[in-house]
Amino acid sequence: MIAAAAPARPHTRASLAAQLHALGVRPGGIVLVHAGLRGLGLLCGGPEAVLLALRDVLGPDGTVVVPTHTPENSDPAGWTNPPVPADWWPVIRAGLPGFDPAVTPSRFMGALAELVRTWPGARRSDHPHVSFAALGPAADRIVAGHALADMLGESSPLARLYELDADVLLLGVDHGRNTSLHLAEYRRPAPPRQRCGAAVLTPDGGREWVWWDDVHLDDDGFARLGAELEATGAVRLGPVGAGTGRLMRQRAAVDFAVDWLARDRRTEES
Repeated sequence: MIAAAAPARPHTRASLAAQLHALGVRPGGIVLVHAGLRGLGLLCGGPEAVLLALRDVLGPDGTVVVPTHTPENSDPAGWTNPPVPADWWPVIRAGLPGFDPAVTPSRFMGALAELVRTWPGARRSDHPHVSFAALGPAADRIVAGHALADMLGESSPLARLYELDADVLLLGVDHGRNTSLHLAEYRRPAPPRQRCGAAVLTPDGGREWVWWDDVHLDDDGFARLGAELEATGAVRLGPVGAGTGRLMRQRAAVDFAVDWLARDRRTEES
C-alpha cells in the first residue's frame, strides 16, 4: 500500500519574507507587484501574509505599489468578454458610476491589489481606468498627477516608477501581467492610438462621461517578450510560496521592451 503524500506545509509571513529577501527584494526600495496568489499554495494569512512579508523585507523606507485598474469603467463599444449590443452602449455610458479613488474597487487585479488599496495610509491615483495604489514613503510622488490621456505613459505612475528605479515583482504570474511593458508602447515612435471613455466624478459630486485619445494598448506578445528578457539574465527567478517569483529592475524591462517592440511590431505592421 502506497502512503498518501503529505500535504504541503503552509507558507507564513516569515517564510515568505525569507523567500522574498533571497529573491532580491531591496530594503528601502520601491516594488510594483503583480500577483496571482492561487499559484503560491497555502498562505497562512492569505494576501495579508504576502503584504506583511513584503513590508518586512522592504522596511519602513520601502514602498509597495499595485495596479488597481477598473477595466469595466470603459467604453462598452470595445467590450469583448462578453461584447454587448450597440443599443446598450448609451445606457451603460449614462449609468456607470463615476470613478472615486477612495471607494471604487479594483477589478480582476487580484486580492493583494485590493488589500493594498484598502490598507490604512495607502494612496491611489485618480485615473478612472488604470489607477495604481501605493503604500509607503514614496506613495504620493508615485500616484500624483496621473493624467487622463496617455494613461500609462509619461504622466503615469509607471513613468514615476521608472524615474525612481523601482523593481517589478511578478508573483505566480508571467509577463503577460507585467503592466510596465506598456510604458514601452508609449516610447515607440508614432504608436497607434484610439478613443477611450470612462465615467468620472464632477467637482459638484455628480458624474459625467469623458472621452480622450490614447495609445492603443496591446499586450499580445508580452509573454514572449518576457521570456526573451529572462534569457538576458535581467530577471531573477526563485520560489515564493509554492510558486515562482520574478524580480527585475523596471528600467531594464522597459528599455528592453522598447527595442523588442521596435523589431517585433515593425515586422507585424509592415
